[in-house]
Amino acid sequence: MCFGRKERAQNPLCGDDEAPRPQPGYFTQKPANADPPKASVPQQQQQQQQQSDCPPTQPSSVSPPLLAPAPTSAPVQPAVPPLAEPQAVIQSSPSVELPSTNYTTPLDPSPSIAPTATGADHTAHSGLPPRASYNASPSGLPPSKAVHNWEAAVPATSLFPPPPALFSGLTRSPAINALKAEVEAGESWCADFPLAASLALDAPSLAALRAHDIRLMTPAAGLRGTLAWRAPGVWAGRTDVAAVDNCVIGYPPLYVVREHNPLATGQAKTVYYEVAVGLQGAGDVCLALGFAALPYPSFRLPGWNRGSLAVHGDDGHRYVNDQCGKSFTEPFRRGETYGIGMVFRGGSERIETEVYFTHGGRLVGGWNLHEETDVQDHLPVTGLEGYHDLSCAVGIYQASDFEIIFNPERWIYRPEV
Repeated sequence: MCFGRKERAQNPLCGDDEAPRPQPGYFTQKPANADPPKASVPQQQQQQQQQSDCPPTQPSSVSPPLLAPAPTSAPVQPAVPPLAEPQAVIQSSPSVELPSTNYTTPLDPSPSIAPTATGADHTAHSGLPPRASYNASPSGLPPSKAVHNWEAAVPATSLFPPPPALFSGLTRSPAINALKAEVEAGESWCADFPLAASLALDAPSLAALRAHDIRLMTPAAGLRGTLAWRAPGVWAGRTDVAAVDNCVIGYPPLYVVREHNPLATGQAKTVYYEVAVGLQGAGDVCLALGFAALPYPSFRLPGWNRGSLAVHGDDGHRYVNDQCGKSFTEPFRRGETYGIGMVFRGGSERIETEVYFTHGGRLVGGWNLHEETDVQDHLPVTGLEGYHDLSCAVGIYQASDFEIIFNPERWIYRPEV
């Protein structure tokens, strides 16, 4: 099919066919002073050529040039008479009956639909392949192709969870960043002290764990402030403006592989704690809530080095073994209570681990530990998957006023245990 008007020399389908080849017994040399007879083109044929850029591909009414007979004893054949005009051929061709209204010809009909006799000779005069004839359907489609209601098959996309942020890793935190020397010191410390195997807790440690009476260990480099035990499972802390980065680790670990491994127990295990931010101080809330596999460098905030994760209060980013994290929630506010938890479930081949975060007793976010990440910006999650013991890890720096709560009776959020 031709679209638009083109020169016949550029589109052979829209021009006359090639002149017939000479029959045997003719010379290929044109006799002298012999001009081929020309038949005038009727006015009706000119109108048909103007109306369509693709007239039927019949030979032109102009006859080929007469050739001189060969000087042999073979009988001379008469000259080829001019062919009939295309109009006569069109009138003599069988009539084509197309289906009734709303007929739609498929551009690529299915091979399973056989053509009927109605359109068997259709466009035979044009030299094109026959076109199949279909019974018209109310929708204008072949009867063998049912209409697919995609709106009923596909639910509303607003109900889908958001896609993972594959390349949302940041190059810097908008809040306070550690010095390069501190970063290198943390990496060197982790290389010198690899992750430890799961602990075998003694009877007093098991009793303290089941009673949620977790003890906090003072960082090895010291703490410019105080940590005070208030009640079973409740600690109060305060630091001054000159406090450097510190990570406070709890003992016994909240998750112990020998006690809580869901692949061994067949039950899911949830670990959770909350931190109430005090009203004293100004500026950013310099706290980080997270978990860490043991051992962990006490001079580094949780989430920055291997086997640790945390949500930082100064920028609201979540950190999993990286330096600058991903955007996650709003920065912490004074006088508010925040909580962080992990859920370990037994899968078919591995432990499935989820992380969730609460604010004011409401669940505000979370992520799957095994979600897709950019391998260039993130380290493996080894140590956090449920095959190593995990302790609470609270990061502190500069002026902070807080209360750490392990006792479930004092939580304002009730996790599913």
